[in-house]
Amino acid sequence: MKRINALSIAGTDPSGGAGIQADLKTFSALGAYGASVITALVAQNTQGVQSVYRIDAEFVGAQIDSVLSDVRIDSVKIGMLAESAIITVVADRLKIAMLPWVVLDTVMLAKSGDPLLSPSAVVTLRQCLLPQVSLITPNLPEAAALLDCSIARNEQEMCVQGRALREIGCQAVLMKGGHLSTVESPDWLFTPEGEQRFTSPRINTQNTHGTGCTLSAALAALRPRHDSWVATVDEAKRWLQGALSQADSLEVGKGIGPVHHFWRWW
Repeated sequence: MKRINALSIAGTDPSGGAGIQADLKTFSALGAYGASVITALVAQNTQGVQSVYRIDAEFVGAQIDSVLSDVRIDSVKIGMLAESAIITVVADRLKIAMLPWVVLDTVMLAKSGDPLLSPSAVVTLRQCLLPQVSLITPNLPEAAALLDCSIARNEQEMCVQGRALREIGCQAVLMKGGHLSTVESPDWLFTPEGEQRFTSPRINTQNTHGTGCTLSAALAALRPRHDSWVATVDEAKRWLQGALSQADSLEVGKGIGPVHHFWRWW
């Protein structure tokens, strides 16, 4: 099996459930070697975000240069970018590097509801980065923010917004339906080849911290091994379902705990 080198460009989570820490755990759990570029130092835990220290955009670029000048990168996951200057630097580096697979988790809010992207940066994200990446993975509030419209209330509206994101320049879109009040949690994949619905039963757990980070990192780790996004999403979702189903076996924090990235081993 080909050895995959995956790069995460994201913020941190010192409690270990989201951000860079979750991405590196996910890469390792799925057999990929993880490298990282830090965009922000986030003081957060299972109860919320206490403070954010944004890394200077030039230093973010220097980190990317250090990795790409030395390590073959097969795929990239992008998470928290915090502000316009960082988005611009990342977009510029990606344009030069022309990496094969780039997954963008459009991080705007923490699970607690705390903001992780400044409102003015949404326009920069939409114009500079969305057209460059291979796949974006917005939840319903994030999709609405990108399209400057109201949040989808059902699957039909969710699909309309997924198609709209493709129309504004996204190569592929995975719309996540976790915010819908339905028995199952539907996701919709929109690519140039067509549309595909994925469903999985909702798991009765409050420990969902870092779910979005973990899914996008799994997609980045697995894409080089598959011939399509459909196969990649299918495997990533099945693995994530296991991580969610075993989340309650962990004892991390007093709030919304993390998923169990290493459920297959311990």
